[in-house]
Amino acid sequence: MTEQELSMVSAEQLRPELTAYCYRMLGSIFDADDAVQDTMVRVFQGWGQFRQESSLRTWVYRIATNVCLDKLRGAKRRALPMDLSDPAVPTGVPQDILPHAEWVWPTPDITEDPADVVIRKHTVRLAFIAALQKLPPRQRAVLILNDVFQWKANETANAMGMTVAAVNSALQRARSTLSGANLTSGVLQDQDAAADRHLLDRYVDAFERYDVHALIELFQEEGSLSMPPFVMWVRGRVNLASFYETTRHHCFGSRLLPVRVNGTPAFAQYAPTASANILEPWGIHVPEINHGQIAHIHTFIDSALYPRLGLPLRIEA
Repeated sequence: MTEQELSMVSAEQLRPELTAYCYRMLGSIFDADDAVQDTMVRVFQGWGQFRQESSLRTWVYRIATNVCLDKLRGAKRRALPMDLSDPAVPTGVPQDILPHAEWVWPTPDITEDPADVVIRKHTVRLAFIAALQKLPPRQRAVLILNDVFQWKANETANAMGMTVAAVNSALQRARSTLSGANLTSGVLQDQDAAADRHLLDRYVDAFERYDVHALIELFQEEGSLSMPPFVMWVRGRVNLASFYETTRHHCFGSRLLPVRVNGTPAFAQYAPTASANILEPWGIHVPEINHGQIAHIHTFIDSALYPRLGLPLRIEA
């Protein structure tokens, strides 16, 4: 193999961590996949510009950062529903939606160095991804490289084409912005990291039987639920009960299949169709758990997530 071919193999080995980096930058696994693919194309096309003045890894990250910055130029900030509006009192099924590009979306668990997974686990939680989107893109990149990936300031400076002093200044501003972000979803960053298997089993059982009373008992008194791309979200057991009853006609008879997203257990809902024998994708349920109760359920409604999560597009009822 030529030197370029060997280096491309080495660059390809960076794909999982690059995907994790681009996802944190962009808030969408689909955009992250595109960004990593664009990065690999630019690495191949730009090989003649790499003169080993820095490590291959740093050079590839510089390209990936520029790809992400290009994608973020002029883009609206992605968010979770609870950071955009007050909770609603449900009087019917949700109607208002926003474009796909305005929401934070979940990601499959991305294979990274096992030694780093525990350290970085909280930095892929949905609430943290939403908080990152508050940062200007270059500050976001600096904070991810320094505080998430634990790079040294000079390494980040090389990857970003900045001075060390500029990196340290950007990092200070980014940390200050995050600490004062005051997002409603911020409370979810402190939820339990360990899965409560008994609680999750009870959730699946109650949902598949569509026992609203049993479902509501699993939530905290001020527990909540959101459903991107729908803007509406609901909070409090009374409103949750009303919402579940309102959507009974659609969800009754659904099945939940286990999956993992953003470092936590989740469930893929398959809902009934006109065919009595077929269930089709509806939404990915991501529970946030605190002290043995559900604090929030994110339900991401996008059938395109299913194949990206390795899930079928239909199952038998």
